Amino acid sequence: MPFQLPPELAQQPTPFYYYDLLLLDHTLAALTAAARPGNFQVHYALKANSNLPILQRIRQAGLGADCVSGGEVQRALEAGFAPDHVVFAGVGKSDAEINRALAADIFCFNAESVPELRVLNELAAAQGRTARVALRINPNVDAHTHAYITTGLEANKFGISLQDLAGVIDSLDSLAHVELIGLHAHIGSQITNLTVFAELSRKLNELQIWLEGRGHRLPHLNVGGGLGIDYHAPDEHPVPDFAAYFGTFEQHLHRRPGQQVHVELGRAVVAQCGTLVSRVLYVKESQQVRFAILDAGMTELIRPALYGSHHHIQNLSSQGKLLPYDVVGPICESSDTFAKGVLLPETRRGDLVALRSAGAYGEVMASGYNLREKAEAVYR
Repeated sequence: MPFQLPPELAQQPTPFYYYDLLLLDHTLAALTAAARPGNFQVHYALKANSNLPILQRIRQAGLGADCVSGGEVQRALEAGFAPDHVVFAGVGKSDAEINRALAADIFCFNAESVPELRVLNELAAAQGRTARVALRINPNVDAHTHAYITTGLEANKFGISLQDLAGVIDSLDSLAHVELIGLHAHIGSQITNLTVFAELSRKLNELQIWLEGRGHRLPHLNVGGGLGIDYHAPDEHPVPDFAAYFGTFEQHLHRRPGQQVHVELGRAVVAQCGTLVSRVLYVKESQQVRFAILDAGMTELIRPALYGSHHHIQNLSSQGKLLPYDVVGPICESSDTFAKGVLLPETRRGDLVALRSAGAYGEVMASGYNLREKAEAVYR
């Protein structure tokens, strides 16, 4: 069904983020139904969207929380996530962030280096605790996505290279306040080719055999997240194919008896339920190009400027003939462009425009550049 803005929001001051909570509920129902047969433990990645009304619905659906900062750990706890369902990842955890998570007794730290393990050990000892850790490995698997959101190649800053893993394992013997409970891997974001998850599974299978040869049988595997969505046709595919995603791991990942498999999904859960709604300020025409200048810009949705990302754009006010427009924002940067040459019904000042699939990495990445006021969030 084509996107329609609730009539009562037609006069809402723009720009604003509109969240369709019914679609979020449908997505969560599909996700949990697909994860249940294989007993996958799903952690929602707060970095996609950390709004409390969103988090509370996700928590009520039974998901855990995947956090990449101390602030996200705190937000997850405020939203009601149980500490034993919270994991803390990130290549640069500060001492204060680690101490906060240790004090909360979270389930697991996804550790990325020997220096981090040593700090975890020291801070856990000072609190009289043991830090449960999963080693984040860098499996050198190409996610075939944008270079800025690929995280599983040797050139990326994330994880422990396979060549260094033996030394990292050996270092654990001297860390009395660190308990190794699992392996973690995350290879990138907006992945639509599921074969890369099959390749990741094969790498993890090999690593498990190698670890068992060294006396380590791990109760947990965390395969990360990264499942993509359809940015081009959000109305045709509002909910990702979670069954195919989990089925890939069921087919290719060799679990040990009783071993728990965790996933960390963010974008796939919330992206399609969010839309950035804006209003046309001006239509500026020249012999070369026709600009639709919106009151939303890269301060509200930075993905097109940062990654060259596509978002489906709709004029909600016009049914006129289709014309090509460069859809741009008001920010004093040439990169403040949402799309070039997009076909829209003839557009006029005051028309409402929807930038779709903005529920993930939209509001959460908003900035106050140019002293812009933060756009409001509206839930229906």
